[in-house]
Amino acid sequence: MINRNSADGSFYKRKFWTWGLFFLLGLAVFFILHIALGQVALTPREVMLALLNNQEDLFHRQIVWELRLPRTLIALDAGAMLGLAGAILQSVTRNPLAEPGLLGVSAGSVLMLVLYMTYLGGSASLTLQIPLFGLVGGIITVSAIYLLGWSRRGDALRFTVIGLLISAFLSACTSLVLLRHSEAIGSILLWTVGSLNGRVWIHWNILWPWFLIMVPIGLISAGAANALQLGDGVARGIGVPVGPVRAGLLLIAALLTAGAVSIVGAVGFIGLIGPHIARRIVGQDARRLFPFSALVTAWLLVGSDILSQGLSIPLFEGGRPASLPVGAVTAFMGAPFFIYLARRHMK
Repeated sequence: MINRNSADGSFYKRKFWTWGLFFLLGLAVFFILHIALGQVALTPREVMLALLNNQEDLFHRQIVWELRLPRTLIALDAGAMLGLAGAILQSVTRNPLAEPGLLGVSAGSVLMLVLYMTYLGGSASLTLQIPLFGLVGGIITVSAIYLLGWSRRGDALRFTVIGLLISAFLSACTSLVLLRHSEAIGSILLWTVGSLNGRVWIHWNILWPWFLIMVPIGLISAGAANALQLGDGVARGIGVPVGPVRAGLLLIAALLTAGAVSIVGAVGFIGLIGPHIARRIVGQDARRLFPFSALVTAWLLVGSDILSQGLSIPLFEGGRPASLPVGAVTAFMGAPFFIYLARRHMK
């Protein structure tokens, strides 16, 4: 007789490689499109020549290398980090609606960045201090949620509700700070929404070390996440120290989120949608779910930014039209997706 778990594992493993190849090809297509589209449209051939440092058209090469390539790379890395953080949070809390924004990690990072830029004279153009302040905000927030929200019984619903309340409180604090410093709204607004506008190599140089350190750590943690998904009693029975492991996974998710938010702002819902798509394709096993969530969410964020660049609005009355922040696009996608999931899991 065929073992059902073994058969399911083989089925999802085949889907992992098949769909993984599909999304990698899709990501390659989006990569070229993301660089090609803009006020100066380029053909795929012109993009490839520019990427290969072709000297025939210095103008196109400058557009690609100085403006568009770093933005694309940041979208890839930030999307992967947010997707992996969302997958970790959903596994730890055993809550399919969990994601960095809903559990307050993004709100904590954004509030700390706003406080830094308004009260400590920090520059919105990003220095090395910006990610550190975002990191501090994310760690403080996830620590508070863990201490207040997790009971000995491991009540995931309680944990999620506390996270939502803290997120709402921190968002309100951010709004109050901006109201008291209205002159700073223009430079800070995009951080609260989430945007890739104006992201260049200095931002990429801050992000990639975070990516190289935290993404492998997050992927390695898949075994521990699988143990927690079995339930606290079963995890303890197989020798897993549940409390420290859960705290460590939450810290990893906070670090991933804080690193991404410190560069692109609070891009909402992307860490919810990507892991859900991944779970429907590759199943619950975190060894497949975590890398696939990172891949799918990177694909989603690059695609959302392609769409945002095609939608121009005047950001302020009388101002010149600018591309819509990518956070607004993900919110338009994420809000109905969240409602659908909430209704589905309440039945």
